[in-house]
Order: sequence, then structure tokens, then C-alpha cells
Amino acid sequence: MSETRDDSAEHPRRFSVLRSWKTAPYLVGSGMGMMGDNIEHVITYWVLWQKFESPALVGFQLISHWLPFLLLSVYAGSLAERFDCRRLIQIGQVMFMVVSLCWGILFLTDSLQLWQACVLLVIHGLAGCLWGPAEQMMLHDFVDRSELPSAVRLNATFRSLGILFGPVVGSALLLFFGPTWGIFINIVFYLPLTLFLMRTPYTGHIRSGGIRTTRTTLLQSLRVLIDVRHNRSIVGMLLLAALASITIGAVLQTSMPVFSGILAGPGGDSDSAYGMLLFAMGAGGVLGGFLLEATGWVRPTPAAAAVAAAGLGASSIVFAFTSHLWLAIVVLVIAGVSKITAESTEMAIIQLEAPQEIRGRVIGSYATFGPGMQTFSGVTVGVLGTIATIPQAVTIGGAVLAIGAIAIGAYAVGGRRQA
Repeated sequence: MSETRDDSAEHPRRFSVLRSWKTAPYLVGSGMGMMGDNIEHVITYWVLWQKFESPALVGFQLISHWLPFLLLSVYAGSLAERFDCRRLIQIGQVMFMVVSLCWGILFLTDSLQLWQACVLLVIHGLAGCLWGPAEQMMLHDFVDRSELPSAVRLNATFRSLGILFGPVVGSALLLFFGPTWGIFINIVFYLPLTLFLMRTPYTGHIRSGGIRTTRTTLLQSLRVLIDVRHNRSIVGMLLLAALASITIGAVLQTSMPVFSGILAGPGGDSDSAYGMLLFAMGAGGVLGGFLLEATGWVRPTPAAAAVAAAGLGASSIVFAFTSHLWLAIVVLVIAGVSKITAESTEMAIIQLEAPQEIRGRVIGSYATFGPGMQTFSGVTVGVLGTIATIPQAVTIGGAVLAIGAIAIGAYAVGGRRQA
């Protein structure tokens, strides 16, 4: 049985989660941790290409980052149910710091080898996988049920801020300090969240009545999908997350160099166009998060999540067809707003609907169906881009997402009405 829904509850005071000293440092620390994650990508990916010039390693960078989410997120959720979530997050942050430290030492001594790079990339991916479910579980302790959608939304917004400014800060560190000292400085970005968790009393289990003592194996953790199969809201959100990841996912970002060349035109500055396009979608995510919190227009319902996901698909289609740079930037901002609306609404529904005793595993399953499925987005754009063109591949992906989102939304809403 899921927890009693509270759809009729009044909205809490706008930005009340951000005004609280018990939650604001957590949200800021999470955003800085995500910034550190992206800074590391900027610096290490540049060094790895300069040293090895290996297209296969570029592919491994993507796989090593997302494959742990696909294979281990549900088990990471079961760990979040069994252990103090503060400690799991701190372990993840320490893993990030150790990886940055190792990169720095290898850069400093000029002793980096291919196998060492692969090991560090895998550890980095595992750290992100371990961090995810525990981070979401902590939100249940920081706020009560009526404020949970707001907490999920603002947490996603601050993570989007980290994703948006991580490449900017990473490029600046690379330019002014070089890769070696830049990656050493990056360790600092993981410290605020790690230190804050030493002083907060919340564990992720206070409101749920304590830590679960039953041990769950990797195979047993996968039974969570059987346990929630009758809850159409949860199943619908998992399907929405998977569909968005496979069809659009990282496709827009990975195909952006192609679009920047098209939109800049012959003799145009494709590098500047590339930077503006990347910034536009990230800015849309941040703008959307704060706009949703300020207005309270979107409630955590399956219909809202489906419409937002369909909006992401539709805006991707428009972007693929436009030949004007400034129109493309506006459309990408809309796509970013749609993306954070869909993802934060989906996660809020997952959090509210998940049975208390398996909440961590349900959250982990969302990471499997969402971020984990981005492992296959490269295959999607690669296959479709080979058969057709990259813009046509984005158009097809956007159309499939828009149509599929409406169908999944109808399925989830129908189940909600029956309940």
C-alpha cells in the first residue's frame, strides 16, 4: 500500500525550503557537488583526448558514467534503506575527491596510463550511483509531506545550476591553472556537502520510523518492480523517465556540435554558437525550477509530468527544424524548462507514492529508468544518425517522446482514477 495521497493540500509558502537553515545548506552543497562532478568531466575529458586521442575512450567515458546507474541504482536504493543516508552520501563525495586527487597526481607526475583512466572513470560513475538514492531519501527528513514536491524541485534546480556552471568553472580552471592544479582545486567543491552532513541530525530515516535491518541482495532488490507493478502512477513515471532518456536523453547534448555548425552557417563562429546552445538548455532548467517554485502552477500529478515530457519532445522537434540561431536558443530554453518540470514532477510522484518500506529501492529504480537508460541514448542517435541525419534523428526521437508521453500519461491517470 502506498501512503495516502495529499493532492488537496495547500501549497507551502514559496521557497520555504530554501529559507530554512536546515535545508538550504544541503541544497547548495548538492549543487556544488554536482558542479564538481561536471568540472571533473571538463578537465579530464580534455586531458584524455590530448593524451590518447581515442574515440573508443570517448565512448567508454559515457558508458562508465551511466552504466552504474543502469545496473546498480536499485541496489544503491536498498543500501539507502539499510544505512544512514548521511554516511552513504559522504562515502560518495569522498570517492569523488579521491578520484580527483588521483587524477591530479597522475597529471603531475605525467604517468597516466589508459587502464588507470578507465579505473578512475568507473569509480567516478559508481560514486554518482551511490549518491543518488540516499540524496533523495534525505529530503523526507528535511521537510514534511506537503513540502516534499518543493524540496524535490529545488534540489533538482540546484543540481541544474551545478550542471550549468560546472563546464564554465571547469573551463576557467583549465585556462588559468592548467589541468593539474585545476583538478586539485576541484576537490574543494565536494567539501561543503560532506562537512554539512557531519552536523545535521537527519539520517533519511527519522520520519519513516528507523532504518530497515533486513539485508537485501542485488537480485532481491530488483523485486521492487514486481512490488509496485499495480501502482500505475509509479510505473508510468518510470516509463516516462526511460522513454525520455532513450529518445532524447543525452542526444541533444551530444549532437550539439552538429547543430552549432548548421546554425552558425558558412563562415560563422560555430564555437560561439556551440557555447550558447549548451548554455541555453541549462539555463532553461534553472529558470524552470525557480519559476515553478515561485508560481506553484504545476502540481505533482501524472498528467503534469506527461505534458511536460511531451513538451520536451515537441520543443526538440522545433529545434531540429529551425535554421535561426536565436530561435534555436529560445526553443532550447523551453526544452530545459520542460525537462526539469518533467523530471522533478516524476520524482515527486515517485517519492509520494512509494511504499515506505521500499522507498529507497523505488527511488533507485527511477535512477535506473532515468539516468541509467541514457546509456542507450548514444546508440539511438548513432543508429538513427547513420540511417538518416542528426537533425532527423532528433526529430524522430522528439516525436516518439511526445506521442509516447501522452500515451503513458493516459495510462497513469487512468490508474489513478481507478484507485
